[in-house]
Amino acid sequence: MSNDIIAGSDANFETEVLQSPLPVLVDFWAAWCAPCRMIAPVVEKIAADYKDKLKVVKVDVDANMMSAERYGIMSIPTLMLFKGGAAVETLIGVVPQTRLVGFLSKHLT
Repeated sequence: MSNDIIAGSDANFETEVLQSPLPVLVDFWAAWCAPCRMIAPVVEKIAADYKDKLKVVKVDVDANMMSAERYGIMSIPTLMLFKGGAAVETLIGVVPQTRLVGFLSKHLT
């Protein structure tokens, strides 16, 4: 995982995501998930390109079931954007970088 990405957990979700002054892109994933591995480089690029405007947090759903259940994660990868402590938009599955950038640009100023 890149230095621009935070490892999220049930224990730090409140602090890292819900209390963040920056918008937060949460990548709900699992190590065994091939689509999750496919989108990982795109998420890493976004984390590097937007590090001054956006926090990126990866949450392993197998190790952090409470967070996954709380947000109704049924399919992975699920990318969820949080702003002001609330989930504002969700993308499910592997998406190209251009779609992810478009998804984010609606919410970043």
